[in-house]
Formats: sequence, C-alpha cells, structure tokens
Amino acid sequence: MHFSESPEDPFALGHGASAVLDDHGTVVGWSTRAQDLLGYPAKEVIGRAWQDLLIDPRDLPVARAVVVDALRAGGWFGVLPIRHRDGRRVEMGFRARSITRGEDHQEWFLVGAPAAEVVAWQRDRALLDGLYRRSPIGLAIHGPDRKVIRVNRAIAKASGIAAEATVGRHAGEFLIPEDAGPAEERVRHVLETGEPLIFTEQSARTRHAPGQERMVSVSAFRMEDSSGRVLGVAETIEDVTQRHRARRRLTLLNEASARIGTSLDVAQTARELAEVAAPGLADYCSVDLLKPVTLGDELPSVSAGALLRVALSPAEPRVPFQEGEVVPLLPGSPQARCLEEHRPILERLLSLRPEWHAMDRRRIEVALGLGVHSLIAVPLLARGQILGVVSLWRVGHAEPFEDDDAAVAHEFSSRAAVCIDNARRFTQQQSAALTLQRSLLPAAVSDLPAVEVACRYLPTSGEPGIGGDWFDVIPLSGARVALVVGDVVGHGIHAAASMGRLRAAVRTLASLDLDPDEVVARLDDLVSLLAAEMESSADNNRAAIEQVLGATCVYAVYDPVSRNCALARAGHPAPLVSTPDGEVSVLDLPAGPPLGLGGLPFETYSLDLPEGSLLALYTNGLLEARDGDIDASLEDLQECLAHTAAPLEGTCDGVIDALVPADRRPIDDIALLMARTRVLPPENVATWQLPLEATAASRARELTTAKLAEWGLSEMAFTTELVASELVTNTYRYADGPVTLRLIRTHSLICEVSDTSHTSPHLRRALSTDEGGRGLFLVAQLTERWGTRYTHAGKTVWTEQPLPPS
Repeated sequence: MHFSESPEDPFALGHGASAVLDDHGTVVGWSTRAQDLLGYPAKEVIGRAWQDLLIDPRDLPVARAVVVDALRAGGWFGVLPIRHRDGRRVEMGFRARSITRGEDHQEWFLVGAPAAEVVAWQRDRALLDGLYRRSPIGLAIHGPDRKVIRVNRAIAKASGIAAEATVGRHAGEFLIPEDAGPAEERVRHVLETGEPLIFTEQSARTRHAPGQERMVSVSAFRMEDSSGRVLGVAETIEDVTQRHRARRRLTLLNEASARIGTSLDVAQTARELAEVAAPGLADYCSVDLLKPVTLGDELPSVSAGALLRVALSPAEPRVPFQEGEVVPLLPGSPQARCLEEHRPILERLLSLRPEWHAMDRRRIEVALGLGVHSLIAVPLLARGQILGVVSLWRVGHAEPFEDDDAAVAHEFSSRAAVCIDNARRFTQQQSAALTLQRSLLPAAVSDLPAVEVACRYLPTSGEPGIGGDWFDVIPLSGARVALVVGDVVGHGIHAAASMGRLRAAVRTLASLDLDPDEVVARLDDLVSLLAAEMESSADNNRAAIEQVLGATCVYAVYDPVSRNCALARAGHPAPLVSTPDGEVSVLDLPAGPPLGLGGLPFETYSLDLPEGSLLALYTNGLLEARDGDIDASLEDLQECLAHTAAPLEGTCDGVIDALVPADRRPIDDIALLMARTRVLPPENVATWQLPLEATAASRARELTTAKLAEWGLSEMAFTTELVASELVTNTYRYADGPVTLRLIRTHSLICEVSDTSHTSPHLRRALSTDEGGRGLFLVAQLTERWGTRYTHAGKTVWTEQPLPPS
C-alpha cells in the first residue's frame, strides 16, 4: 500500500472506493476502486447483504453499532474492519450519507479508503488547521498577483489587523514604506524564480505603530499544483525582535570594548563612551564626571556636589547642559539616586519632576521639547570609587528603554569607568612627572648684561609626554654667561630624572669657570659614573642606563667684554650663528661622542661675535618635527635666523611656527635656546696693570676711588677700595709677575684681580692671636659673591657687589 508524503483526499472522486446500499442493506452499486481494494467483482456483491459478505462474524457487533449510529445521525464517518475476498481483514475508513430516492425510498452512499490513508489525510488536515489557528509562527499565503489570500491567527495577532482585512491586499500596504518595498520584492523574487527564502531577517514595522521596532525571520517557497501551475507563495514569519535586540546588544558590547579606552585622556575616553552609546543604544548620551576626575586629582571620599559635563553625543543645543558646563546633582534626581545606590536607574515615563523643576524649569522644558520619554542613569564606578554618571535618553518614536537595555548600559559603562579611572591615574602621574620636569628647567631667564635670551620647550606628543630635553642659562663671573642645551634619550620619569642630574652637574661645573671642553669632559666622566652606579644597583633599569649613556650636550660661554664665544659639544647638533648683516652659518665645531662613552677628547671652538649676533642652540627634535626632513628644516631655520633685527621673542615664535606643524604635536621633545649678544661699552670697563711691589695695594685704592667717582659710585668707594686692596695684597704676598686690576660696571660692580699664580686662595677663620688671615674673610663679608677662575696664564679672583638704587 502506497503512502504519499502529502496524501490527497482519499474520499475524492477517483480515489475512494464507493458503494450504494438500499434501505435493507443490500448492495445495489459497486465501483471499480472497491473491487481493487477488496477483491470482490461487482457481480459477486450486487444483490447481497453487505454485512453477510463484507463483515467478518467477529465484527458483526461493531457493524450493528455503526448502523445504529448512522440511522440516528443520517450519516457516519469512521474506521471499520472489512473482510477481503481472500478472507483477511482490512481496516477501511468510511464516509456514509443517506440518499432519498422518491418519496419513501432511501438508499445509502458509502465512500471508503484504506484506514492508513484516511489517518494520514486527517493528520494533514489537523496540521493545516493548526498552522492557521494555533501556530505561534505566522503564515501568509500570496496569490500569483502577490496579493494576500489568507493569513493565520499569529499574523493577525502580531500585526493587530484582522485576518479578513488583509485578504486581497498587498502585504506592503500594512508596513511603513522603508520596510514595505523589501518585503514585496522578496515575494516577487520567489514567485518569479522559484528560489526559496530560508530564515531571512527583515524589518517589519507597521503603519499603525511606526516607532515600534519589529524584526521578523521569513522563509518562503512557491506553491505549484501537480501540473506545475504556479498557485502563489507561502511565507512563514517568526518574530525575532528580542533575538535581534540581544544580538545588537552583544555587538554594542564588543564595539564598546574596541572603541572605548583607545587613549589615556579622560575627556577623550568619555567622548568615546558617549559616541558608542548614542546611537548604539540611545538617541542621546551625556557623560558627567566629578571635577577631580577631569583634573587627575585624588577622588573625594564622598561623591557629592556638582558634576562637569565632559561629553555629549550627538551635539544638540536643546539638551539642558552642554559640554564644559557644570551639572547640578540634586537629591532625588535619577542621577543622584544611581550614585547613592550604585546601580542603574531606569525611568520609562518622564515628566516635570519637582527636583527637575528646582534645577531649572526652562532647561527641562526645552529638554522635554525633544520628546524625551525614557532615561537610564548609570553610575561610573571603578575600583570602589564613584567617577561620575552616564545618562542615556530616548526621544520621539523610539521605543522606551527595557531592563535589558539598563543591563547592557551598566556593562559597558563599567568597562568605560575602568578606562576613565586609568586615564585619571595616568593624568595624575603625568602631571607629577611634568611638574618634576618643569621644576628642573629654568623658571625664567633674567635680563643679563651679556645676552638677551628667548627659549621654548615643547614636550613630545607621545605618552607619557615628558622627556629629557633641557636648556639652561648660567651667569658666570666677569659678566660672562654660559648657554647650554642637552638631550637625554627616551621619555618618561627616568629621562626627566637623568636630565635633572645633568643640569645640576652642568651648573656645578660652570661655577668652576672651566673651559667648555673641560666642562663637557667632566660631564662625560660623571655620566659614566652614573651609568656604572645604575648597573651595579640591585634594581637597575636597563632603559634608564641607556638613556643616560645616550645623552648629548652643547655648552657655550660668551664674554661681552671681549665678544669671544667658546663652545664644545658632545654628540649634539651644531649651533647656528646669525651675524647682524644677515649671514647665517652652522658652526663647524667638533662633534665629539655622546656623553658616557669615554675614550675620545672634546675640543673647544672659539669665535668672536659682533654685537647683535644671534646664537641658536636646539635639540634634534626641532629639525625632525616636520616629516623628518632634516635638510629642509635646517634651511627653514636658517631663513628664520636671517632677520636679526626682529624682536627675539618673535623670532623664537617664528622658528617654532615654521618648523613645528600646528596641527600636531612633535614626535620628540624640542628645546630651543636663542641668545642675542651684547657688548659692554668700553667706558664701563676699566683695566690697569700694576707692578708687583709694596705700593701696589695703595695704587689699587687710588685707581678704584677715582674710577668710581667718575662712574658716580663714590658711595661704594670705601668698600671697593678695601676689597681691591686686600686682593692685590694677597697677590703681592703669594704670586709672581704683574698684577691686573679690572672693574666692570653692569647690573653690579665687578672687581677682578689677576696674576700668574695657580695657587688658590682659601677663606679661613683667623685666631685672635694671628696677625693676618682676615683679608678674604673681609672680602666675603663686604661683597655679594666672590670666587676664583683659572686661565692658562694664571688665575683671577673676582667679587660682585650690587649697585645702589638709582
């Protein structure tokens, strides 16, 4: 017996076995199909009682009961065992109906089929009925014209449109235009090509609820009859809105992990959080932080007070508070509650609440003009400390927030809070490091008689943004000045600390009034000692050692009396000099090795500079700031220095503007030190050579008194002649050869006594019984500073006294 996958109606004409009985139960009609199924030809059946021929004696009680039911109801449907011609019992399904022939003559028409076919047909009918009446999955049948023929109850319930209202109309008529077009195109494609659709997701927002999101999964196939004629398209439609939202929330979390925390900047991290949340989860998102968070300060123990709006996405002037404004945190507001309870607060229906009215009635009325209807306030909590609050808003036709939305907002806000706190901690550490670095650089360069100075320092754009570039301007004896620029390789706190050590060492060495090559050589020895000390320590840092050994330096000394400039460098870029006639040149002084390598000597390069010359010392970051083209940068630097008559500060700014791109910070630290040379007028310098004899001290007093009277400084004559007398007397006692006395008038009065001896004078405390030993003590008490510098020909003892107020 054959069972088809989808059996046709077994009682249909041509498929079922049929027979006709008279009112006595005699067979009066017999079909060929009946003969095929039961084996009895018509001649053996017609004229005989049906129960005698077709019913097994064992089944007679059942047959009599069927007869009783049929007579009472006027018909019957069911399964009855029938005896086959070969004697076996066959389960047959029957449908019986009474037929009236004439006024009083009644016959019965029976249609039968094998019970298995009838059961399969009933099952298919039940399935079809279930699809239309009880199935939770929508079913829509479209005709060849793509109009709806029938929909099931699931479609009607989900759409809110009666099933009969959809018949004869296109499905797109019930959807918004954005969704109607794709939906009808899919039906047309299946109808024309016969290619089925399998679980295709599409948006299905209805016209009567356009703001309500609805995603459906559609499977469709073309319907054909047995001859291949196209009957239409059947669609199964499943609402997958919740699954779509869950997938979208998961995608949002993944996106938040990738996009939030790309930098260690608090404001940038807050902005990334707002841009991920809106439009990913909300229509608007604001991030409000405690002010100490934005400054990188320590957080207060109690989170109270106002918040600062750091980010708002997208920009909207009607939102009550804009970026940079202070947002009051009032008790009872959703933001205050979420911070107090450390959990998200979800409000689906917003209205003018009393606390909002107290905040600012105008602001909240403007906000409600946006159509705000739901809010989620999420605390930014990291490492047990409150950083701020995130507010998410939905407006217009968007659906209100759900509890799942609040959970997702809490999840990515928690991740963002850790990133913001990391940025805060980095800002705190960077601020401390920058403070250290700034404290190690000269705060301000005072006006010096030797040079006019302008300087610039630009930190690197990289993290942590601090480096080892440095500069210094050191006043020396005799109105001279030392100019120094150095570079410690690398960035970070180690570079800044190494830079501070080197700068302190250079200042100490400069106070000894050594030649430039000697200063650089001793600095080289110091760096070698520092590196060895780091290497031998238990907690040595290889990066710090490399930074110290990679340091470079250029050191210059300018004398405004002789106009001589002496320079030495250790692996550093050569300085540039621009003379008053506009000629710019790179000084050809020996490069020397970087500090700390040792084994190679350093050389001093000397030249005389005309008054008004520009001397530019810089680090390599200046030439590498613009695309790394050092030659082009050097040409631009020379062009900027050609204008020597321009104000020095303006020239310094011009160099930075020309060599450092305005749209980005440099990739390496930049230190620039520019000096315009000055020359002391001859009338401000007096030099005498005294014979080494007993009257030298007396002669020194006379010359000093006369010159001070000429300069209008007679009130300083007593002190100065005493100082000059004591210094000349020491020379007479302990030195050989001529003595040179020099007075220099600048911002102070300088007295110098030079001789050919290399013996260093020492300040000592004389006993009460000693006849001498008090000269240098008096000199130290009467002057502001004093010291000794050595030359190839001997030494010079010098003193400085402040000039009296004019």
